[in-house]
Amino acid sequence: MTTVNFAEKFSLFSDHWSPKVIAEMNDYQFKLVKIQGEFVWHDHGHTDEVFIVIEGSMNIEFEDRTITLNAGEMHVVPKGTRHKPYAEEECKVLLVEPRGVVNTGEAGSELTAENDVWI
Repeated sequence: MTTVNFAEKFSLFSDHWSPKVIAEMNDYQFKLVKIQGEFVWHDHGHTDEVFIVIEGSMNIEFEDRTITLNAGEMHVVPKGTRHKPYAEEECKVLLVEPRGVVNTGEAGSELTAENDVWI
């Protein structure tokens, strides 16, 4: 039962699109990730995905629209919804999702990150 400081945890890594686990609650993981540039189109067929912007600004492109999230805002992407996150400049994000979720879903790509990496 320790307090997690987001700024401290973000200072421990510099890579983009590689979520790092900072805590678990039941079967859910809280992951910090730095994003910049384009990601891949993907979906998560068995779970929703929560994006909470801690610092910066990001976009999530859907097949019919694009949304912008700024620091202090969040969005829940419903399971099975194809989406593509991207950020013009580095953006720091907290993800909340069940343990075992792969960042690229079933799409797979060179941006598929190792899963369950703790910092």
